[in-house]
Amino acid sequence: MRVVAVALGLILLLAGDACAGRIIVGMVRAVYDGDTVLLATREQSRLKVRLYGIDAPETAKPDQPAQPFGAVAKRTLMYKIMGRQVSAEIVDTDQYNRAVAVIRYAGRDINREMVAEGMAWAYRQFLQGPYASEYLSSEESARARHKGLWRDPNPLPPWEFRQALKGGRRHGARH
Repeated sequence: MRVVAVALGLILLLAGDACAGRIIVGMVRAVYDGDTVLLATREQSRLKVRLYGIDAPETAKPDQPAQPFGAVAKRTLMYKIMGRQVSAEIVDTDQYNRAVAVIRYAGRDINREMVAEGMAWAYRQFLQGPYASEYLSSEESARARHKGLWRDPNPLPPWEFRQALKGGRRHGARH
């Protein structure tokens, strides 16, 4: 049984690598939060996509509270792309088997826009290549102008929020 699980894991890993670098066009059918969407595509029918290089505040889930600006980030992303045909430049596959991609609509980098509007952090842990300087400078600009989540003088990054929840400590809204 373990051999089958290892083989399946290897197949999924290789399939994920095969998708990297591909551009998939699809219609946005759902926005789960400020950095995750569902695309309806011709070739795969449904594809869950995590926006590359950004991390938006967490939205409320049945077992977890929301972060400040989580719902606003989700609504902002919905306004930008819900029901629209977008292209997804697949960069990677994450631990949850989601495609990780740069989403473009009408020639605009939606990931960068979310950071520039203060709706997400540039996700330094996973950010590299040509997008790194662009996303980091967009975050610095949003921070300097106190846009979106940067209205809070010391917002808690989502990766720290998630880590605190795993550690058993619950954080509600911080102001």
